[in-house]
Amino acid sequence: MSSPLRVIGIDPGLTRCGVGVVDVRADRSASLVHVGVVRSSPDAPIAERLRVIAAGIREAVVTYEPHVMAVERVFAQHNRNTVMGTAQASGVALLIAAEHGLDAETHTPSEVKAAITGYGSADKLQVQTMVARVLRLPDLPQPADAADALALALCHAWRSDPRQKVGETGRLTPAQRAWRDAERAIRR
Repeated sequence: MSSPLRVIGIDPGLTRCGVGVVDVRADRSASLVHVGVVRSSPDAPIAERLRVIAAGIREAVVTYEPHVMAVERVFAQHNRNTVMGTAQASGVALLIAAEHGLDAETHTPSEVKAAITGYGSADKLQVQTMVARVLRLPDLPQPADAADALALALCHAWRSDPRQKVGETGRLTPAQRAWRDAERAIRR
């Protein structure tokens, strides 16, 4: 039996940066290793906020020794300040991955939602509920940033690990079947 793939998911943000670590086995089952949120003060200078975020992500990487990192891809939002802060926190996460020799990929929010729930426009509660089910958690991961980080890690593992090709086990969840079908439709 091969060892599980350990993925760290980062939901970037300046005030709250979600950090989730999961182990995903070849049969696509997953278990929680760590979940948390790195917080920085909105009143602090931007350089200090980025330092706090970097320290939190770096600590998780050193402590949990993931194999890969998945980061939410920055997308256009109406609030330019939010986009800038998210992009800066995302850049910090990708830099830390490079510093530690980790492969890193970005995934869009709709890509993550589709992988976890089978629906690319799922709401926060649907994502939290499916993450709790997949990881067999007694409660929904809180806050939503933490759940999003776990969802990113799961999405990345299910989509990217060569040991876990979709369809190999024949025991796909409804969300995994939806993901497989969406990928097939894109290739046509």
